[in-house]
Amino acid sequence: MKSTYPVLALARTFALGALLTLGLPAQAQTDPLPSWNDGAAKKSIVDFVKDTTTPGSTRFVPPAERIATFDQDGTLWVEHPMYSQVMYILESVPALVKAKPELAKVAQFSTVLEILKGDRAAIAKLTVADLEKLAAATLTGMPVDTFNAGAKKWLAEARDPRWKKPYTELTYLPMQEVLKYLRASSYKTWIVTGGGQDFVRTYAEAVYGIPPEQVIGTAGGTTYGYARDGKPFLTKAPKLLLNDNNAGKPEGIHLMIGRRPVMAVGNSTGDQQMLEYTQAGDGARLSMLVLHDDAKREYAYGPAQGLPDTKVGTFTQALYDEAKKQGWTVISMKNDWKKIFAFE
Repeated sequence: MKSTYPVLALARTFALGALLTLGLPAQAQTDPLPSWNDGAAKKSIVDFVKDTTTPGSTRFVPPAERIATFDQDGTLWVEHPMYSQVMYILESVPALVKAKPELAKVAQFSTVLEILKGDRAAIAKLTVADLEKLAAATLTGMPVDTFNAGAKKWLAEARDPRWKKPYTELTYLPMQEVLKYLRASSYKTWIVTGGGQDFVRTYAEAVYGIPPEQVIGTAGGTTYGYARDGKPFLTKAPKLLLNDNNAGKPEGIHLMIGRRPVMAVGNSTGDQQMLEYTQAGDGARLSMLVLHDDAKREYAYGPAQGLPDTKVGTFTQALYDEAKKQGWTVISMKNDWKKIFAFE
């Protein structure tokens, strides 16, 4: 590869020179959001970044205050037919049952075993309380390092049932471009998710370029202790510290960031308070919602705008109407994104 690099670099130089000589527009070379169709959504992002980073602009935001927050599931990557962390929880059950065979007779665990054997209808048997019990059993009671290693192993091996690709490859290319565009403009990008904070932190930097200290999620407690060799470690405890959904999102932002964001992006009712909190600040503000309306390339669900209803990533008509009322930008996957995934 090293021997071909100068040739490639020279070729790019000649190509750029030809464009300039012929007087052709260079927009394709400088477009920060090439996977976006031209339209109101793309324009709102480009205008916002330009206005908030140009000295002398009435909407200028000092670099220290350039905070942008993003929900994850359904905003940065696929959340249907089920949240990836829920799949991690379910697929962790067989190993747990193997270690504790008596759990096979417990309703929640036996139901999961049925689901993993192909009985998708059995999912309806699981209540929220069941999922909470399963989460406590599979996400707590072990050292933090052990959990992190297990999560990383699962993410490396698990495959989404539709695309047969790792979950980490199912990120939305247009949103990845927004993250990079913002960081190139001295913005700090934060993930603010209802998902488990520790789970998301295991891959956020590699997948999104967002370090673990810039991830706020639903967080559980930990217990400090010592191993037999005297080495200290933390054990994940079944204690909820922050439910980072709905009002928990602005609460978590205040707790972890200490500044009100100037930009926030979500996709469901669980993100409404984060967008409200962002929009309520002084000066330039940008609040956005991703609407999943492309059943062919991804999924279509709402029930806003007559789309199918869902319990995963619900985007109600009331939220859609509120977005229009407040001047929030609604991003249409179908109309605003040229490409959804990098592998297309």
